[in-house]
Amino acid sequence: MEFLQQNWHWAALAAVSGAWLMVELIRSRGDESQVSPVQATLLVNREDAIVIDVREQGEYAQGHIPNARHIPSGEFERRGKELEKLKDHPVILCCATGGRANSCAAQLRKTGFTRIYNLRGGMMEWQKAGHPVSRKRK
Repeated sequence: MEFLQQNWHWAALAAVSGAWLMVELIRSRGDESQVSPVQATLLVNREDAIVIDVREQGEYAQGHIPNARHIPSGEFERRGKELEKLKDHPVILCCATGGRANSCAAQLRKTGFTRIYNLRGGMMEWQKAGHPVSRKRK
C-alpha cells in the first residue's frame, strides 16, 4: 500500500493506458470493414476483391500488393468515373499504416460503395505478415 501511495502517478498511468487499450480493442472488434492481410488475401482469392493502393507514387513504387491498382488519395475525386466502375466489387483500400485508406473508405461509402475494406495496418502489416510485394506498375 505504501508503494502505491508513493508512486500513485505510475499506478494512474497504468490504469489509464489499460483502459485506453480496452476501448481500442472493443472498438476495433465491431468494425468489420478492417481486414487483416490474411482476410484481404481470402477476399481477393474467393471474391475477386480489388485492391486499391492510395499512397503517393514514390511509396507505391517502393513496393505494393501484387495487382493493386494505384489511385492516390488526392485523386479520388478526379478519378470518380474509374472508381464508379468498381461499385459492384469488394474493394480493399491500402496505404502505409491504414490512416489514409480509412479516410478514402469513408469517401467511397458516401458515394454508395457498400463493400469497402481497409487493410488494417496497411503495407506495414502486409509485409510484417510475410505477404508478397511487387514493384511492377499496374
